[in-house]
Amino acid sequence: MLLYSLAVFVSAFLLFLVQPLIAKMILPWFGGSASVWNTCMLFFQLTLLAGYLYAHGSVRFLKPKTQGIVHLILLGISLISLPIIPAESWKPEGREQPLWQILLVLGATTGLPYFLCSTTGPLIQAWYARRFEKAIPYRLFALSNLASLLALLAYPFLIEPWFVTRLQAWGWTAGYLVFALLIGATAVSTVRGSATAGAAPTLAEAPTPGIPQMALWVLLAAFPSILLLAVTNHLTQNVAAIPFLWILPLTAYLLTFILCFDSDRWYRPRLFRWITALAVCLMSCAINDMGPLDGLANKVGIPGIRWIVDHTKENLLFLIPCFVLGLFACCMFGHGELALRKPHPRHLTLFYAMVSVGGAVGGLLISLAAPLVLPAHYEFAFSLGLFSLTILMLVLRESVATDAVWAGAAIFTIAVALAEVKALKEDTVYMVRNFYGALRVQDTGSLENNDAIRTLVHGTINHGAEYLDDARAGQPITYYSPDSGVGLAIAEQRTGGVGQRVGLIGLGSGTLSVWGRQGDYYRIYELNPVVETIARSHFQYLRRTRASVDVVLGDGRLSLEREPPNNFDILAVDAFSSDSIPVHLLSREAFELYFRHLKPDGVLVVHVSNKFLDLPPVVHALARALGKQSLMVSNEPDADNEIFEADWILVTSNQALLDRPALRKHAKPAKLKPNLRLWTDGYSNLFQILK
Repeated sequence: MLLYSLAVFVSAFLLFLVQPLIAKMILPWFGGSASVWNTCMLFFQLTLLAGYLYAHGSVRFLKPKTQGIVHLILLGISLISLPIIPAESWKPEGREQPLWQILLVLGATTGLPYFLCSTTGPLIQAWYARRFEKAIPYRLFALSNLASLLALLAYPFLIEPWFVTRLQAWGWTAGYLVFALLIGATAVSTVRGSATAGAAPTLAEAPTPGIPQMALWVLLAAFPSILLLAVTNHLTQNVAAIPFLWILPLTAYLLTFILCFDSDRWYRPRLFRWITALAVCLMSCAINDMGPLDGLANKVGIPGIRWIVDHTKENLLFLIPCFVLGLFACCMFGHGELALRKPHPRHLTLFYAMVSVGGAVGGLLISLAAPLVLPAHYEFAFSLGLFSLTILMLVLRESVATDAVWAGAAIFTIAVALAEVKALKEDTVYMVRNFYGALRVQDTGSLENNDAIRTLVHGTINHGAEYLDDARAGQPITYYSPDSGVGLAIAEQRTGGVGQRVGLIGLGSGTLSVWGRQGDYYRIYELNPVVETIARSHFQYLRRTRASVDVVLGDGRLSLEREPPNNFDILAVDAFSSDSIPVHLLSREAFELYFRHLKPDGVLVVHVSNKFLDLPPVVHALARALGKQSLMVSNEPDADNEIFEADWILVTSNQALLDRPALRKHAKPAKLKPNLRLWTDGYSNLFQILK
């Protein structure tokens, strides 16, 4: 028993440790986009499905000795792909389709090792059941999920804060060699034990599950997978694409597997059917920034509801637990009902294959189908509605109270989803979605009052706006006003009649380009090709600027790495996806690259406004590490003229520039964190700077 347990534990630990590790390694190659993690999850789920199907076919059609030999051969071949460090040749040029490129990189780097780790759970359980007829192999499934959970918890707290990614990859490779030895010993032990015990009893002892039962297995496994990816996508789009926020939802998902398959004492059907109904309604509200409760508070005027709305709709201490605990409740229901329907151990590989089909269906719907079919991030809201309808059908006629609760939950979640669609379409003149996120062009205000505004919205965040009135169009507003850090830097850095060279990472609506004068050169780096299309077709900034402008498509950092020094006077970094931060643009290596492209007295200007992350200490620490001076500049908001409060940090060797009265007038004291470790390409930790 110990050998089987060790093999299952080590394989599951490696299986889930490699997910955040390899995703973090390739994240900078694809612009730090939140969609990178969902694409990685799609790869992992499809590979897991392939592993489970292999395990089922092996047990169903091969003799024990043949199973062992085939598996040992595959293990030997997999060692060729070690270590799991992506080769530089896989780094994209910037024009590739990122989804397929990510799948190719993962397949070449971790494909066969991950596949073999994924086969271990069902295969070892089948071997165990074959050798020990009266044993309960489902306990090994709970053990594998426990190991997976420990791996996920170990990564953000014990591994990521202390070891650079390359060392993490070598550690995983060493663990895989141990895994290969354990599997080899288990295979040999199983073959010998089976030969001693004689032929295994026939499958006829346990009736083969029918298609309706298998379809229900798939459905009950699919919804937790769908909600896992939807929750993760929502968090990473609006906070940051970081392992910590990948791991939290996945931890909740795995924990429900452990509890539900350990024993039947954890999942109480009646209790969780009520808890889950409350969870889906709360998550529906939170997706819309508490919009439904906000409307209720305005109508009924109850102070308690008003206080809840005001203190929770942008509060991470509420939002993250709300989504993670809500996901936990939904997964407890799905996996609990799944565990109640698990078959005789003779059919466990078929059962696990159907469970993995459900997981893969979730990945395909959220990671592949949703970006192609839905123009905005509607999938989370509609998933909750469909989940509620599915549960209603499962519990129908159980009791009047339960039916009423779930009928109400289904109506509420679907109504909220439809309200979200209506709200997003209101005043929207253009809506589009691709791998990098969902974009909307929205018109608000009145032309008669000269206050009509056209806004580019990425996810939930304003990425630039412009007055529609011809007399006011082309004015730099929102985060880019004359008193903003970047506006002051461009104005104060200008020397006489010499043309200014400005680099911008992040195009948005193109607002910053209007600071250009005759003879200036602006080189703008933009990851998402759709953004350039929108900036040219729906906004006037690029048309109105007097500077010469080039837009370079592709990740800004990768593009700069391929270019000779540009001798910029100013280089502004303003590359957010929704409110998510591309961490690879805030590392020591990235800052060294920026200053390679700046003149000796040039200025790096970094936009650090963020609802959820305290970024100034990171930038100030990087400036000090490079021997530069830094100054944070914050302007006052002006609602009447659509000017937002914005925080920009200027980093330069030009102390005389930072001492200018115009900059000092708006300067803020440097915010430092004494225990904050310097960010590099191999190390970053956003957990430390969550507000």
